[in-house]
Amino acid sequence: MDYLYQLLFAPFVEFGFMRRALIGCVALAISATPVGVFLMLRRMSLTGDAIAHAILPGAALGYMVAGLSLGAMTLGGLIAGWIVALLAGGLARITVLKEDANLAVFYLMSLAIGVLLVSTQSRNIDLLHLLFGSVLALNNEALVLLASIATLTLLLLALILRPLVLECIDPGFLKRHSRLGTPVHLIFLALVVLNLVAGFQALGTLMAVGIMILPATAARFWSRQLDSLLLVAVLIALFGCWAGLLMSWHLDWPTGPAIILMLGLLHLFSLFFGVEGLVWRWIRPAKHYKA
Repeated sequence: MDYLYQLLFAPFVEFGFMRRALIGCVALAISATPVGVFLMLRRMSLTGDAIAHAILPGAALGYMVAGLSLGAMTLGGLIAGWIVALLAGGLARITVLKEDANLAVFYLMSLAIGVLLVSTQSRNIDLLHLLFGSVLALNNEALVLLASIATLTLLLLALILRPLVLECIDPGFLKRHSRLGTPVHLIFLALVVLNLVAGFQALGTLMAVGIMILPATAARFWSRQLDSLLLVAVLIALFGCWAGLLMSWHLDWPTGPAIILMLGLLHLFSLFFGVEGLVWRWIRPAKHYKA
């Protein structure tokens, strides 16, 4: 029992920074993962990755203005992400280019600007946590920010849930019979940006999208119903964050990549052994043939 305690619980009980890291990951899991489920259902999984890269110049500008200020980098990231998301979504409705093409154009431009800003700084090394995260360095201010974003996200998702689900099923129907399509889409893109900005505080801009998409794709192998899909995705995210933190602690690995790697392993497990996974797809025809 003492061995299991040391293996599974001691780091969180004995060290405050591990507890804060776990609390921050819990906030991200219950906030970003439901957004990731709807990204997956809308076939926009790569949109999250594109917007995550678009956040970089805003965060870099915030750093240039105010140093390692949580508020400045968060505000900069929000502005940069929202500009790219709104440009892509708005221009898709008034030009011949689809949203994914517009998003690719503006995200690549934003990423290039971000790389230029980072590379021209004499203190580049201080910006590494923007790229790869600093979940073990989360302070009380960051935890309040993550909790606030999680609360706002859940409230807004509850508010727009019905039209959002309808847009996932049949966007054409919603567009023909309601004026809510565009506002709901823009609110949803704003939530994507908001949660990616929250994610970069802990996991960095390069990996923030992982906690959004990987649990959602893994959950799809376990459920078809939306309510259970959301629940399973959040549970996978919570377990992946807890196990990833432990793996990072015991193996002395970088924490952000360890969490994303664990979520990736959970996706692979679900891919093979989930209810809709490959193993059951192989077994069912064999059982049918035997019968």
